[in-house]
Amino acid sequence: MSTPALTDEELERYARHVVLPEIGGAGQQKLKRARVLVLGAGGLGAPVLEYLAAAGIGTLGIVDDDTVSLSNLQRQVIHDTGAVGTSKGESARAAIARINPHVIVELHNLRLTAENAASIVRAYDVVVDGSDNFETRYALADACAVEKKPLVHAAVGRFDGSITVLKPFENGTDGRPNPTYRDLFPEAPPPGLVPSCAVAGVLGALTGVIGTLQAMETIKLIAGIGEPLVGRLLLYDGLAARFDTIRYRSQE
Repeated sequence: MSTPALTDEELERYARHVVLPEIGGAGQQKLKRARVLVLGAGGLGAPVLEYLAAAGIGTLGIVDDDTVSLSNLQRQVIHDTGAVGTSKGESARAAIARINPHVIVELHNLRLTAENAASIVRAYDVVVDGSDNFETRYALADACAVEKKPLVHAAVGRFDGSITVLKPFENGTDGRPNPTYRDLFPEAPPPGLVPSCAVAGVLGALTGVIGTLQAMETIKLIAGIGEPLVGRLLLYDGLAARFDTIRYRSQE
């Protein structure tokens, strides 16, 4: 089904995109047609959802079964004080409507598991991982690989973060299959080795840096521009203000 032409109001709203030769009207149409699933409306998901909504993504799916707590507000900027105690999905949907009324929001008020992941991601073009535990990350990455959906993965801890793009269903320029999440992390670390942010803490602005990078990678994938972080893990050290990139390969 073809996407309706951009209205005059949309052309004005996205004018700074349209004048970019790499995006233009055709690229903005791609964004309008796109369906993006975001796992988690928390620290990473908040800036992802805000920037993708502002960019004009046509449909945003949100997977989150949690409610907003006061301790979330230091970093989960899509929520406000008045949303405390309400569903994160509903709070995020209300914020998105204020940012851009053209965006359709689909809520999945559930916990993603290995059993339901494939059926959820199947309906979307790109998936963004804002989860905070390895069990969910493996389940989502495995499902995206099976369903052939690009996955923009990221993680944060205290003052540092990382981001990569997973497309293991395609081959790289060397003819080898692109790596999977399990190539990057063959197995989860022992319980307790990686403390949660509730235990170790996390600087709120850090999630904004990494989440915004996830939004950038998502837009690149949809518009077909630039070089996505496939086979590359981008590392950010917030205290040193330094970015480093590590290349990794498929073990096949």
